Amino acid sequence: MNTNISTNLPTQTPKLKFRYTVVIWLLIGGMINYLDRSILSIAAPKMMTDLGFSATDIGLLGTAFSWSYAVMQLPSGWLIDRFGAKKVYTLGVLIWSAATFFSGMVAALWVFVLLRILLGAGEAPCFPTSAKVTANWYPKKERGLITGIWDSSSKWGPALAPPLLIFIMVTFGWRELFYFAGLIGGIFAVLFFIFYQNPNKSKKLSKKELAYIEANGSGKEQRTKDSNINWLSLFKYRSVWGMIFGYFCTIWIWNIFLVFLPLYLLDVYQISLAELGIYASIPWIGGAFGNITGGYLTKKMVDLGWTTAMKSRQIFISICAVLTAVCVILLPFMNSIASTITLMTLALAFISAITGNAWALATDVAPSSMVASVGSIQNFGGYFGGAFSPVVAGFIVESTGSYSLAFISGGIIVGCAAICYLFIVKNPIKEETTS
Repeated sequence: MNTNISTNLPTQTPKLKFRYTVVIWLLIGGMINYLDRSILSIAAPKMMTDLGFSATDIGLLGTAFSWSYAVMQLPSGWLIDRFGAKKVYTLGVLIWSAATFFSGMVAALWVFVLLRILLGAGEAPCFPTSAKVTANWYPKKERGLITGIWDSSSKWGPALAPPLLIFIMVTFGWRELFYFAGLIGGIFAVLFFIFYQNPNKSKKLSKKELAYIEANGSGKEQRTKDSNINWLSLFKYRSVWGMIFGYFCTIWIWNIFLVFLPLYLLDVYQISLAELGIYASIPWIGGAFGNITGGYLTKKMVDLGWTTAMKSRQIFISICAVLTAVCVILLPFMNSIASTITLMTLALAFISAITGNAWALATDVAPSSMVASVGSIQNFGGYFGGAFSPVVAGFIVESTGSYSLAFISGGIIVGCAAICYLFIVKNPIKEETTS
């Protein structure tokens, strides 16, 4: 890299912004990721009829995916930082697409379980890759907005997948759901591998924009071989543990919404399935906008000179955690579906602002060579611990006959994320580069 170019040219934002097109890859990949996750819930009734699966069997398939996805976060981050985002992500998409496609051919439960484990392993690199690509392509002040855009895929998926998947299932059959999604993922993997490039290798990126990116701390993919920090040593840093605990508190309530939102509306308001399709989508759309708005506002805080990129995310995450807690705790006390949907939408918007900025925070805390590793460790902490929340919430509902305690306790837990991100996360990890 010609350092004279990047240091002598002005660091003002160039008019041509090719870098903003790169986030489209991450957004589409994330939406395909969540599309594949959603198939089981849509196909489950038909599978139970055709294959004789029980509700427990369907739950087992969900658990197999969740634990595989959580555990594989740790090696996926290391692999991305070691071998590069492009190779690992492409392989991951091919693995999860193959697992999805072949699920359409299966009849035996044990084979289905193995394919769900494979699906979780393949999907694990998706969001750590997005964090790595964000660190490669975007200056720190822009990363919150960019992360909010690609992280919104986890909300657009639950919002948009049901009508699309139901149409395919009604028109063709439940097995065709798996074939369709598997083929889409495979095509995406090939296109990504052919067309995606890092900034310093991109032929479409102008020299002026590359100089701007490099002058602001990005531009070249850094790998673990460029660092003297051992992967295991990441666990000795206070900030990493703050991110683990903070994300655990966030994903705890996220998983409760993911599992119980439709059931809550059905149980409390006795609405029809047609009405449920509309009402259950609205909060997730709010979540998608919360992702993007949260990223924009942290960028604006930096642009106005109020604080640094890292501090803006810590402050904003903490505010949103408190606001989420208020919404969730008040939820059981609402007596109309309009007020309930409003609070759910606000809660998911605030939660989504937390998750988007938490992924962006990984690019602030970690050195460039370890972004995927730190991001995946945070994600592991969230999903490994958060996997318990639906079980605990279900037990509370069955024991008390009410959702109140499940939401109130969940609200208290998510409120603790403010403490973790604001007071435990302190300093970025310093690295000494090798010559």
